[in-house]
Amino acid sequence: MRIIEPFRIKSVEPLRMTTREERREILERAHWNLFQVPARDILIDLLTDSGTGAMSSEQWAGIMRGDESYAGAESWFRFEERVTELTGFRHIIPTHQGRAAERILFACLGVAGRVVVSNTHFDTTRANVEFQGGKAVDIPTPGALEPSLEHPFKGNIDLERLEQHLADDDLDVACVIHTITNNSGGGQPASLANIRSASEICRRHGVPFYLDACRFAENAFFIQSREEGQADRSVEEISREVFSLADGATFSAKKDGLVNIGGFLASNDDRLAQQEEELLILTEGFPTYGGLAGRDLEAIAIGLREVVQEDYLRYRIASVRYLGEGLERVGMPIMRPPGGHAVYIDAGRFLPGVPAQRFPGHALACAFYLAGGIRSVEIGTLMFGGADPATGQERSAALELLRLAVPRRVYTKSHIDYVLDVAAEVAAGRGRIRGFEIVEQPVHLRHFTAKLRPCD
Repeated sequence: MRIIEPFRIKSVEPLRMTTREERREILERAHWNLFQVPARDILIDLLTDSGTGAMSSEQWAGIMRGDESYAGAESWFRFEERVTELTGFRHIIPTHQGRAAERILFACLGVAGRVVVSNTHFDTTRANVEFQGGKAVDIPTPGALEPSLEHPFKGNIDLERLEQHLADDDLDVACVIHTITNNSGGGQPASLANIRSASEICRRHGVPFYLDACRFAENAFFIQSREEGQADRSVEEISREVFSLADGATFSAKKDGLVNIGGFLASNDDRLAQQEEELLILTEGFPTYGGLAGRDLEAIAIGLREVVQEDYLRYRIASVRYLGEGLERVGMPIMRPPGGHAVYIDAGRFLPGVPAQRFPGHALACAFYLAGGIRSVEIGTLMFGGADPATGQERSAALELLRLAVPRRVYTKSHIDYVLDVAAEVAAGRGRIRGFEIVEQPVHLRHFTAKLRPCD
């Protein structure tokens, strides 16, 4: 049966059409960095699914109910009740977004000179570890770095290597953080069995086990639909078990919280939570709002109920799969199978003549924008390269990908069909796509603000 959007459109926002000549001028003014292009000059924005979704009528109603009292607002208690009900963690610390939770966690764990192990760190997670003087180590499951390999749980962590890392007396591991779904690895889910085993290994070695849980509901839906013995369980039930396996979590509500801002840091460690709360007060705000307005807390509480509705998740996953299958039909290789929030084009394979040091993913992103006003983002050497803080050596990414991230409840099938039409045009002209070089860059998270130019 055909999958349709499980909602009606109640408000619309106009989009501005531009010509190819205008888009070239826009890119030149932005120094060929799509993060620097004004949103008014974007037709279809697939840069990120973080904070770009559409809220429901219930969430907007909740915003009107928001209690803006400085301390102990009613909105805080409704937020805390839902997060506790869903996750089971004893301490819930609200933050303005996920990277704030990461910063507080790594500061309080004291990662300086220590190692943080993950299936794959995302950009802000890695940057926060390195900014604190720690080392981020990725140990994705075997096969995770083979885009064409068909595997239901490429977001798994490598359990054998995890055991080796934690048993190594020369490695001081501050914590293990399991990213679900694995954003840097193609939006791929982790299985319940893998999360359970990773948790057991960490507890045996006395190492804290955390979740980067910003797409927990999408991950739980994949567990329900792909993992043996899970089909008869609800997404909420699976999510609760996943959270029960961890010592804490960082969470960006801008993804599976279905809101435009917000997040939280959760913990079961009383002493650590006290330190985290003290740092929260210093840098974010009072413990019952943490850098958020009461109305934001209301919207998150409601979003955390709506996101586990299975009609929504069925539509969400089917929509992303439709995009992925369409890209393959026009000749673009993707990370298989399509992920939960985005489709990742294997730009290194699509543009074999553009080396990693010339950023094939970014070159492809610029080609999409020039051809049709579509904004996307490179997940490759531009994002994860640069000088290694520990060695000073230049590093390259394991994969050169282009991510097309689909905002939640924003675009219709017609919008996605337009993206596929543009993709076909880009594929037809791929022989003309050139690489890029960096003109200017910051030390951390260079892809956000770097200035680039096309190579001759």
